Amino acid sequence: SCKVFFAKDPLKIVRAQGQYMFDETGEKYLDCINNVAHVGHSHPHVTKAATKQMELLNTNSRFLHDNLVQYAQRLTATLPEKLSVCYFVNSGSEANDLALRLARQYHGHQDVITLE
Repeated sequence: SCKVFFAKDPLKIVRAQGQYMFDETGEKYLDCINNVAHVGHSHPHVTKAATKQMELLNTNSRFLHDNLVQYAQRLTATLPEKLSVCYFVNSGSEANDLALRLARQYHGHQDVITLE
C-alpha cells in the first residue's frame, strides 16, 4: 500500500546541499519534496545550531526544558490572544494525530473526512 516515487528506476540519494540532492553517481536533482524551501539542505546556520544543541542535550520534547517554554512564549507573543497554547510534536504524523484527538475531544465526534 506504499508507493515508491520512482518504481521503474529508483533514485539512490546519498547527499544533499541547498535545494539539491545528489545520487550515487553525482547526478544533481532539484528537491521539490523534502520541505527544503525554508533553508535548504545542510544550511550552515542550521547545522551549527543543531550541533550546538546536540552537544548540550539530544532528546525530544517529552521532557521539560526552559528552551521549550521560551520558544512558546516568543511564538505566542506574535499570535492573537486565542492562539496562546503550543503543542510541540516530533513530526507531521504526530501533529495530525494530535489535531484529530483534540477535534474529537472538543466535538465528541469520531468521523473524519480526508482528501486524496
